[in-house]
Amino acid sequence: MVESNLLLLRGADIIRLFEDRERDIVETVRAAYTVKESGACSLPNCEYLRFPNNPADRIIPKPAYLGGNFQAAGIKWIASFPGNLSTGMERASATLILNSIETGLAEAIMESSVINSYRTAASAALAAGILHAGKPAVTAGIMGCGAINFEILRFLLCERPDIENILICDADPFRAEQFRVNCASFCGGRSLTITGEGADLFRRADIVSIATNASTPHLDGFEGRADDLTVLHVSLRDFAPEAILAADNVVDDIEHVCTNNTSLDLAARIGGNREFIRATLGSILLGKDQARAGGKPVVFSPFGLGILDIALACLARTLAREQRVGIQVEDFLPVPWTQRAYGEMKQ
Repeated sequence: MVESNLLLLRGADIIRLFEDRERDIVETVRAAYTVKESGACSLPNCEYLRFPNNPADRIIPKPAYLGGNFQAAGIKWIASFPGNLSTGMERASATLILNSIETGLAEAIMESSVINSYRTAASAALAAGILHAGKPAVTAGIMGCGAINFEILRFLLCERPDIENILICDADPFRAEQFRVNCASFCGGRSLTITGEGADLFRRADIVSIATNASTPHLDGFEGRADDLTVLHVSLRDFAPEAILAADNVVDDIEHVCTNNTSLDLAARIGGNREFIRATLGSILLGKDQARAGGKPVVFSPFGLGILDIALACLARTLAREQRVGIQVEDFLPVPWTQRAYGEMKQ
């Protein structure tokens, strides 16, 4: 008899399970990238669900299968509605379904905006640790003062505790100040300075994380910086294609990142090829490619692969079982049709 129990995890459950586990989360993301590089995964290219006369809002399906030690499949359904911010709501919301690869049955349903922000942060911090290895990281720059950069900074300080100063930039001064106040709680007395100029980050910071709501390029270059700068281009649409073509580009997946009008998509159209992308993070992790090419700023542009969500969902499920967290739904599936007595059900 196939078990049909389903685990339900709320956002508060995920936060509780992942508390003080930044290192475990980064290592889980690292493992997912290496499994991907070995080819033991499936990542379909998916169209965004968009709405007539409303280009800003979108809902994105991200199905994935991840092999190796994970052996899991599922889908994240993530909505991005920037207008929510003006009402005090979060821009992004997400739900994840984890399926058995043996039966296809849903084994867990979990709130996934926390997983989404944590896996994005862990990916960025991992990339910073690999791509900026051996270089000083005295100052970090943050462009875009939302939930994603909040978590990226938290994970980045775990990966690079040598960071002493943090520069903050956002188009909304109120959000920048709110971000500064919120980050002070985990920054351990580090300097947190707001700047109104994005270019200031490239001039002064060693590592810059960009997580904005930009839908079209607004950055033309790197203020003359060369091999001493690492950029985490998380929001993907910030740089003019000419700036991308002038950088040392590392991505998580070439096919995915060159779609949907990302800066790299635009650069590929202008250049007529994707040869400006030097390596994937997975190939660097496995020693197939070097961390930096030299002479250029290195830009890491992660599409945000569904395998990372699946990997962290597996971690959450394991921890939930160990700690008995969440709600077990024992009758989620219907009785098989061959066993249904409709006459009796109506009585």
